[in-house]
Amino acid sequence: MAELLTGDFYAFEELLAGEERETLLRVREFLREKVVPIANDYWARAEFPTHLVKEYASLGIAGLAFEELPGPKPSSLLSGFLAMEMAHADPSMATFYGVHTGLAMGSIAACGSAEQRARWLPAMSAMEQIGAFALTEPDGGSDVSGGMRTTARREGDTWVLDGAKRWIGNATFADLVVVWARDADDGHVKGFVVEKGTPGFTATKIENKMALRSVQNADITLDGCRVPEANRLEGANSFRDTAGILRRTRSGVAWQAVGVMLAAYEIALAYAKEREQFGRPIGKFQLVQDLLVRMLGNATASLGMVVRLAQLQDAGTYRDEHSALAKAYCTTRMREVVGWARELLAGNGIVLDYDIGRFVADAEALYSYEGTREINTLIVGRAVTGLSAFV
Repeated sequence: MAELLTGDFYAFEELLAGEERETLLRVREFLREKVVPIANDYWARAEFPTHLVKEYASLGIAGLAFEELPGPKPSSLLSGFLAMEMAHADPSMATFYGVHTGLAMGSIAACGSAEQRARWLPAMSAMEQIGAFALTEPDGGSDVSGGMRTTARREGDTWVLDGAKRWIGNATFADLVVVWARDADDGHVKGFVVEKGTPGFTATKIENKMALRSVQNADITLDGCRVPEANRLEGANSFRDTAGILRRTRSGVAWQAVGVMLAAYEIALAYAKEREQFGRPIGKFQLVQDLLVRMLGNATASLGMVVRLAQLQDAGTYRDEHSALAKAYCTTRMREVVGWARELLAGNGIVLDYDIGRFVADAEALYSYEGTREINTLIVGRAVTGLSAFV
């Protein structure tokens, strides 16, 4: 069994017990054996390791969190540690998994009817069908709630979708894409499941990315895309329902940020012990130790925050602002940590051979998606003051 992560300085992982700890360790071994050795290669080629999907499925973790599916339900703490562990190995694979399970499956579980959940979730849990989540638009990110331009027009038992989406992870190969569109009749945002091969739906891979290069992000065009009423998510009738999905997944991004911090710290620590300058390991220099301790402090504080957030989730007492603060704080600290790690490795920090360059680049995407720091700050600010500063 894999040992405790070096960066888990306060041994938070030991809060997991029994089968949950065993599950985490099993996933850790899989990631170290199957994902870490190939992560740089696929990242450099901007390709997705499709052969790993079946192996991910064999872990049996994709459907753990959904009441509609058989098997024991994990704590939010385990779900968080799994997100952290995946990002510790490869943020691209963590994002693929988060989009599929958190955003796509989460939308169906939260907003789908009993029939819809039974129709789609089992195959998605087995990863026989992969999901995507299409919300962001070419001209709409933080303001998409009020500025969504993608429309849905009902014609009998069919909905006609028109518009465009951008930055949609997994979309080039997804079997099911949850598309959010504004009802042309009542103006409310609704959710639709668009199946692969539907006429009028086109997904084009976004090229030349500098972050999460293995993630297959796409521009989506919806041109008279006809979706049956049976594929409209029955419980998705306003942007408030969409926001409910994001509230849950936003905490997962905070956990991912912690995983990136721990990876960067561990890479830097190992390098400091091995790299010699002036006849001694650089880890013996005071300024290097200062960088390492600052990295460890950021990671430890952030891990403590998300652990408490998971406890609030399990108790059913967490609120939007709890997730928002964790996402804003942890991703900001993450940027500092990867920058310090790159600094410690000097020139070697900008090549893939030493891994840290990939984490530095990927951190920029985690910092921005699932709500920018500014938007999450305003969510928290509104909560603590009772005054909205949104435009």
